[in-house]
Amino acid sequence: MQRKEKHALFWGAGQLAIMAGGIIWFGGTGLIPLELQLYLCALCLTVGAAGYWAGTQFFIGKLRAHHVRWMSPVILVLSGIFYYAWHLNNQWLPRGSAAALGLVMLWVGSRLVSVNNRYRWLGLTLMLRGGFNLFSAVSLSPDVYAVWFVGTSILKVLTMLGLIYAVQDEIQQRYARTIDSLSHGFLIRDRRGYIHVANERCAKLLGFNSAQELIGLHVCDLLPGLTREMADHYFFRFEADGAQYPIADTAIFKLRNGNHLPVELLGSPYVERGRLYCLVQLLDVSERKKKDDLLYQAARVDPVTGYCNRHALSVRLTEEVRKAAAAGRECAVLFIDLDKFKRVNDSFGHAAGDELLRNAADRLHQLLRPTDVLARFGGDEFIIVISDLAPHSAEQMAADCAEAVIAAMGRGFELSYHAISVTASIGIACYPNHGADSDTLIRNADIAMYEAKKAGRGEQRVFNDAMNAVAKDALVIDGALRDAIEANEFYLVYQAITNAHTGKLTKVEALLRWNSPLLGPMPPDRFIPVAEDSGMIIALGTWVLEQACRQVGLWKHSVLDDVTISINVSAWQLADPQFVTLVSQALIRNGLSPHQLELELTERVLIEDAANVQTVLAQLRALGVGISLDDFGTGYSSLSYLTQFHLNTLKIDRAFVMDIEHSERSNSLVHAIIAMGHSLGLQLVAEGVETAGQAAILEKMGCHYLQGYHISRPILPDELLHFADGRAAPQAQPDFVI
Repeated sequence: MQRKEKHALFWGAGQLAIMAGGIIWFGGTGLIPLELQLYLCALCLTVGAAGYWAGTQFFIGKLRAHHVRWMSPVILVLSGIFYYAWHLNNQWLPRGSAAALGLVMLWVGSRLVSVNNRYRWLGLTLMLRGGFNLFSAVSLSPDVYAVWFVGTSILKVLTMLGLIYAVQDEIQQRYARTIDSLSHGFLIRDRRGYIHVANERCAKLLGFNSAQELIGLHVCDLLPGLTREMADHYFFRFEADGAQYPIADTAIFKLRNGNHLPVELLGSPYVERGRLYCLVQLLDVSERKKKDDLLYQAARVDPVTGYCNRHALSVRLTEEVRKAAAAGRECAVLFIDLDKFKRVNDSFGHAAGDELLRNAADRLHQLLRPTDVLARFGGDEFIIVISDLAPHSAEQMAADCAEAVIAAMGRGFELSYHAISVTASIGIACYPNHGADSDTLIRNADIAMYEAKKAGRGEQRVFNDAMNAVAKDALVIDGALRDAIEANEFYLVYQAITNAHTGKLTKVEALLRWNSPLLGPMPPDRFIPVAEDSGMIIALGTWVLEQACRQVGLWKHSVLDDVTISINVSAWQLADPQFVTLVSQALIRNGLSPHQLELELTERVLIEDAANVQTVLAQLRALGVGISLDDFGTGYSSLSYLTQFHLNTLKIDRAFVMDIEHSERSNSLVHAIIAMGHSLGLQLVAEGVETAGQAAILEKMGCHYLQGYHISRPILPDELLHFADGRAAPQAQPDFVI
């Protein structure tokens, strides 16, 4: 039935040929002519011997193609020799046949015994048959045919048993070697849970010396916590409708040395002698489990601080909200932002920034209870979840925690031999007052944090609905801003800046206005912060730069031929690598001299990214563009920027100008600013000049330029040109107002 069992075919053919020869000789007398009878017997003997020889060669793997090709001519030659010998004396046919077969059997048996131990029993039985045939050839006579027949039959049975043993042992060895060669553990268990077969890999995995030690053990001895009922129930899964094989499971095996081994079990059923067994592969998944643990950690643990990341936070907060809802309790979310963290990265590098984050996280963690959650939300933002709070206590607990956080951050940090001072702005949202799910609580705490930032550094704010209204308003504005440039909804107005001594208009400030079809006229203080948060300020600032330069170009050959245009620049624009190129191209495209453009920066812009700002300002100064510091005097460390950044102009904030007529303190402060500006060689512009008295005092103090409603309101280009013409006329008065 199989190519690998051709030895059975050769041996069977040989045995049939010998049986046919006996029948022809003993039963063919009188039916077949003697000459033909002799030749057929000789042919059968030769075919029988050849069959046993070829079967043996095939069985031991020595039969080659050329052997098969030479078999037919050899059979013909040998059969002719036997025929000729028996033709001379046909009385020697039985004895000669027995002797020839005996010699063949002895050769076959000796070959099998010498090749492999598993063939020894078969070889010995064939050698016995050969010896019996040789003995019979000497003593064979018609009166002992019955004895010869019985003896031969017994030896044939023994030979068949030997063949069965050899083949079965060969199959068993093949099966054993196959399962032992598997890279995974393998065992066969019965329905009751006892192990019948196991390979060496399985024994090694489970800490046994050999596979034989596993035979007879119950699976409950290997799997802690597994009961015999559970082991029996495993087989029901094989009998379920639509079951897919193999059935995969994971388990932890308890090894003999006390260690535990995670494995994946792949089970498939098979039936043997009417009984259901289970083939089980055991895959060592220790390395895979380590990788899974690493992936789990990467997915849930922040790599910098070692605490929860955003994903893990969402899962934990969802669970805490669920628990609070079920128990009638409360929980609180604190959204923490480290103020001025970017300055640490810029000044000391990202490694120092990461160290600061780790130290800050450890300091925050020390303030919490074991049940609370700390997560790094991203960048320099952390979130604390205070869980399991009594009803009506969440806001107070959160506020107390926020105060502790602000105090902890205020103690400063030692980084790379430098004392670093940071503050924290904190927003608070509580369940259930400020949200019923994790996303809402985090969003509302974030909104409250931005309100805390607006109030100043190191502040905390609790969320309220008014904040949400502001946030929603920002979303509406953000949506309307998306297509506003393409729809030509923006335009510029220009406010005059005049010489304090001569009244001549030498500078103008370009101011952005937005008339939205959806929202109506929008003041800049509403849409500019939204544009900055969304990043749209870059596109908006580029549009302002181009439009302002284009307008100055249009004023060529007019009274405003050499006017300087001043525009406001955001931190986002200075961070844009293309900003200096955009400025240069705008000047060239509109035919302007660099001194006709002045860029106004706020102190906040300088704070955001000091190192980068210095580089960009140096490139702009090299280009010839003027740099102005707006709202001077309202920041925290403005004086340091006068030496750190090479500025051209200071704009004195309107908050100081408005009281110089009536407040000696304001008057003295403005006078000091002007004197300081003179000593540093800076041009000074006073903003918010609304009365002639203010203008006179500023002119007397030595302020160079005036800007405000006393001079002119922000107006359209044509109106400004008309205003400039009036200022240029001899009759023009310094207090001309539009």
